[in-house]
Amino acid sequence: MKTMRRWWTWVVILTVGLITLAGCAAATPQVVYGEKTSARQAAAPAVAPKPATGGVAESSANDAALDVATTERMIILTGNLSLVVKDATASIEQIKQLAAGMGGYVVNSNAYDDGEAVRGTINIRVPADKFNEALTQIKALAERVRSENTNGQDVTEEYTDLSARQRNLEATETELLELLATVRQKTGKAEDILAVYRELTTIRGQIEQLKGRTQYLERMTAMSTIQIELIPSVSAKPISSPGWQPGETLRESFRALVSALQTVVDITIRFVVAVLPVLIIIAIPIVLLVLLIRWLVRRRKKAH
Repeated sequence: MKTMRRWWTWVVILTVGLITLAGCAAATPQVVYGEKTSARQAAAPAVAPKPATGGVAESSANDAALDVATTERMIILTGNLSLVVKDATASIEQIKQLAAGMGGYVVNSNAYDDGEAVRGTINIRVPADKFNEALTQIKALAERVRSENTNGQDVTEEYTDLSARQRNLEATETELLELLATVRQKTGKAEDILAVYRELTTIRGQIEQLKGRTQYLERMTAMSTIQIELIPSVSAKPISSPGWQPGETLRESFRALVSALQTVVDITIRFVVAVLPVLIIIAIPIVLLVLLIRWLVRRRKKAH
């Protein structure tokens, strides 16, 4: 009986190892792609992969080739616009309404005064199939388009690879679940059950990671991003230059006058307090000497 249990333990360990290695080996299929479709067709999310119905061997290169045939191009679209508008604040509100009307939303917006007029920035997300339409309507709000840039990042290959790896891991998970049930029925040994369960937990963690990444790619390709900079036009600026302010100039002149008077008063105070006493002390002996010389001269004249 002990010999049979040892033999069964080795069978379980070898089976788990083979299933895991098979899942890893089939996780990266080789894919060949055809020509890209247009950007608007490419932006639609890929067709969801069908769940695996067989073992790991059935989710290999044949399934990957089927994915390529049924999956549309997945492209993450982004656009950048720099527009000259009459009123940046009003344009921000119009763009918000435009995004909402297309089923999109505002990521962030900002309006600020640069000292001459109000400027603004706004980032929106709209459905990918309305990307070009949104760009056209936004540019229609401007007096002039200073710059325009669009970019498409093709993530079809990554998405297809992730989908294939996910199916392979799900097939491995199914087989591990069947093996876990068999182990419980045949041996019921805790170490055998734990060995299968550890592999099952690892596989499930990898599946969740792949699901998170594929869902992120689906969201990014389903909604395109447009970043807009709004610059006020010359007609939106005031007729007089904001830098010329007569009232401020008059106030600055009074400040300069007061400052000059304060300087004069400060110099006078310092002269009276610090310099004048020293001059007096120096002048007294000189005055006395002059008076003495004059007295001697007069006395001499009288003597003659």
